[in-house]
Amino acid sequence: MHLDINGLISQYGYVALLIGCIAEGETFTLLGGVAAHEGLLHFGGVVLAAMGGGIIGDQLLFWLGRRFGTRILRRFKKHQDTIHKASRLIQRHPSLFVIGVRFMYGFRIVGPIIIGTSRLKPLRFLVLNVIGAALWALIFVTLGYFAGEIITPWLHKLDQHFKHLLWLVAAVGFAILLRYVIRRWNRRRVD
Repeated sequence: MHLDINGLISQYGYVALLIGCIAEGETFTLLGGVAAHEGLLHFGGVVLAAMGGGIIGDQLLFWLGRRFGTRILRRFKKHQDTIHKASRLIQRHPSLFVIGVRFMYGFRIVGPIIIGTSRLKPLRFLVLNVIGAALWALIFVTLGYFAGEIITPWLHKLDQHFKHLLWLVAAVGFAILLRYVIRRWNRRRVD
């Protein structure tokens, strides 16, 4: 069995990137840049997929914030000071906050929810979200692209050992599963 990683990336890379950027962006965006450097994906397509995922994810979180934001944010008891500071920033500089929220460490998920609770107009959020996602995608894909110079020689070495690594992971997973089944079986016997 030969697993063609490059073929999988070429075939499903944009979709995987879009989905990955809905939930968590920087890692997928950087890897997309590396794939573009390697010629597996087109740079422009990677930027558009990352941008699309970023927009969709933040739009969903914004609407979640508009509907349930206050209840959700109350659950972050330890972070109430940060949430209040962010709310004040949104009131003072809404455009900058919306564009910059995806660059702020710790605000990737909660930032759009906070913005949703601020009652910023949905159309304004959409326009600013598109601008922020475009900047974010372009910056991180470009970083990944240039990091490809450093990373790709290492990835080629890893690719040579990938089959052995896959078998090792499978063996460890099987051992953990077997241990779990045996422990569970022994507990049932004791009871």
